Amino acid sequence: MQEPTELEKRQSIIDHCRKMNSSGLNQGVSGNISIRHGDGMLISPTSVPYDALTPEAIAFVRLGDGAASGPFAPSSEWRFHRDIIARRRDVNAVVHAHPNFCTVLGAMGYEIPAMSYMINIFGGPNIRIAPYALYGTQELSDVAIAAMKGRHGVLLANHGMIAVGSSVEQAFWRAEEMETLARLYHGCLQIGTPVPLSEAQVQEVIDKNAAYGLGTPEDEE
Repeated sequence: MQEPTELEKRQSIIDHCRKMNSSGLNQGVSGNISIRHGDGMLISPTSVPYDALTPEAIAFVRLGDGAASGPFAPSSEWRFHRDIIARRRDVNAVVHAHPNFCTVLGAMGYEIPAMSYMINIFGGPNIRIAPYALYGTQELSDVAIAAMKGRHGVLLANHGMIAVGSSVEQAFWRAEEMETLARLYHGCLQIGTPVPLSEAQVQEVIDKNAAYGLGTPEDEE
């Protein structure tokens, strides 16, 4: 498959930012999206309404030193975008949003257990929750990466969620699926305690899906 051009990546970030809000996955300008590009990444700028975004407004951030270029500053969350893309060879895109049910679980300190086999798309029997850290800080990046080891997504305590993928389309799909799982878990908790699948049962689904190219997370050391 041919690598998208820089312009196509920039436009894809805009399209998916707008889709985040139109789908209900996010509100306002609190979400952000990045895509690997060259020796850095392209990322949505801070505080610019998605409907006002143009390809030229998307910021570029180098992976090595975090130096940014563009007419607007990059998202305040550029650190965890940069650190995830730099450390994970399997990740080419990162989606961060504040969906309602993920945020509710994050506020309660609940991870998402394997009450559905669809948990497999996140690489393991749960979606962990990272401890609270102030937004936009290196501390937030550090705790998010630690909680996401061996996973394709993470909840952020009292904040929101992060989903990653080999493409922005895959990362966005995982973000939507995480919110669906969060909503289902929230519904289960209204009735009682769900009966989770075992680690072996989840691994069985992961192994079955490997033939379809979903694969498993690959963390850099």
